[in-house]
Formats: sequence, C-alpha cells, structure tokens
Amino acid sequence: MYQGSCHCGQTRFTLAADALGPVAECNCSHCQRKGYLLSFHPRAALAVQAGEGELATYTFHRHVVAHKFCPRCGCAPFGLGQAPDGSELVAVNVRCLDGIDLASLPRTPVDGRSF
Repeated sequence: MYQGSCHCGQTRFTLAADALGPVAECNCSHCQRKGYLLSFHPRAALAVQAGEGELATYTFHRHVVAHKFCPRCGCAPFGLGQAPDGSELVAVNVRCLDGIDLASLPRTPVDGRSF
C-alpha cells in the first residue's frame, strides 16, 4: 500500500499496488511541462482519503483523461481514464507518493507528442 498527497496535503490518497514500475515518462506537452512519472493501475486501486471534492479537473487534446489537481497548491497527483479495453484506470504521478526512490524506478519513454 502506497500513500500520497498533493503538496499542501488537502488531497490524500492510498494506492493498493504490488509495484509501481516501470513508470511512463511521456513527452506530450502536459506531462513534459509538469515532469510526470506515471504508474497505471485499475481505478479500484486508488482510494482518496481526503479532499476528493476539492479537486479540480483539467482535460486537453482528446479529453479522455481527467487530470485531477489541487486548486490550492496546483499539484496534480493522478488522472482518471480508461484502458484500451474500456476498463477504468488511474494514472498516479509517483512523484506524489511518500517515500519513493525515484531513481530506482525503471522508466518507459512514451511518445505522447505524436498522439
């Protein structure tokens, strides 16, 4: 079980997952500017403990991913969308998880710029 939050702590969540990596390092205009490292999991693996009602949503391009962010601190801990098979998923920004050694996570480059 992983614990995470936005920067100010208004939004706190847990992620039930055996592993995080490899994480996606996308080069689309949004992910590259924000420095996201994303770990994808079934939507049910995410439990928002606090601040869910306070989160704002940003969408762009095809408007298929609801990028959630805290309007107080601007931190974007996760996005909600669908896998190619239609199942609900969550893309967690591992930079928002507590106690993670980012250097130890294998990274997979994703060419989101070409989508």
